[in-house]
Amino acid sequence: MKAYPVVLLVLITFFVISFVSNLLGPIFPALIESYQIGLMLAGFFPFAFFAAYGLMSIPAGLIAQKKGEKFVILLAFALAALGAILFVLLPNFAMAMFALFTIGSAMALLQVAINPLLRRAGGEQNFAAYSVSAQLLFGAAAALSPLVYSTLVSHIENGTPTGQLLAAFTEPNKAWLIMYALFAVVSLVMLAVTFITPIAREPQQQQNTNLADSLALFKDKTVLLFFIAIACYVGLEQGIANSISVFLETYHGLDPNTQGTEVVSQFWLFLTIGCVLGLILLKVLDAKLVLKLFSLGAAASLACAIFGSKQVALVAFPAAGFFLSIMWSVLFSLALNSVANGHSAVSGILCTGIIGGALASPIIGFIAELSGDLRVALLVLFIPLGFIFSVSIWAKPLIKNHTIQFNKKRIAVD
Repeated sequence: MKAYPVVLLVLITFFVISFVSNLLGPIFPALIESYQIGLMLAGFFPFAFFAAYGLMSIPAGLIAQKKGEKFVILLAFALAALGAILFVLLPNFAMAMFALFTIGSAMALLQVAINPLLRRAGGEQNFAAYSVSAQLLFGAAAALSPLVYSTLVSHIENGTPTGQLLAAFTEPNKAWLIMYALFAVVSLVMLAVTFITPIAREPQQQQNTNLADSLALFKDKTVLLFFIAIACYVGLEQGIANSISVFLETYHGLDPNTQGTEVVSQFWLFLTIGCVLGLILLKVLDAKLVLKLFSLGAAASLACAIFGSKQVALVAFPAAGFFLSIMWSVLFSLALNSVANGHSAVSGILCTGIIGGALASPIIGFIAELSGDLRVALLVLFIPLGFIFSVSIWAKPLIKNHTIQFNKKRIAVD
């Protein structure tokens, strides 16, 4: 049965998840300055956030199975509000790690709960269309987040009347805290909205899946390889996004709070645009071919961004976002289409792969400090990109994507 208020709630939740998850990129240089730390230690900010995905995704699925999605969503927004409030009240380094892990756990709970809820509330036949809408909102929020940050911090630093009011929620040299004060308010509002929204539990929810059953899927070679592919994608995406402002400041002298955040916003905007165009390409080309072409495009763009001039970098970083756009969807669909059954459990394993976002920044920071050259450190991103390219070669989906030329399902022959 369709439940449009629930669909609207889920779509808004996708927007909130993206707004928060992609905030670390634009504020990364400010975190380094505020805590007077190097790139390697700063890399533990995204590590704390994304490590929560690896630890919480499977338990989140088990909780949703037993308590229902509404319980999970309420728990998630309560945790998110708690983490954000603690961050604002006690913004020392140790509390930052705890708060970001708490917020990351909340985002993991939401990711696991809202996807099956969207499918059920909107109707199975409309799931694809709603999923595209969710992806667009996800991308829009990622592009908006840096702009909101830049605007609010500008008010605070310039001492405008609005800035003076906002400054009450921050500390000296920590104007970026206003974003977590904003997120605390948003989380409390979403908590209230979710509480009053009627969300029916799925009839006859399965109760026989346990943690051991889910972990056993890692023994399946296909599932394991796609788990690695998802981890590589999120690591690649976050590795680029979190490095843009620092890179442009280091090598081209651009202000990370204005020009840097603008390029980060463009990165996410082009990722959204690429998603729309990629969906069109997937209607005329095989998914593996699209993945191969976009992987090559991403490699070329990233190389130009790292070694090109300032003008080239300003174009190449958003271009990299464009070519990354279809990777998540294609990898996820190839993974599910490569196994015969147990798709819900496999989805939980794939979401656990988001932990890849926790690894990229610390590794880049370590190599940058070891070599003294951020350009050398960013070369490590070609490793996950190479693995993603390899998927376009070895993947053997049981069912290929529908194209205009072929209206029936095509069964792959080994």
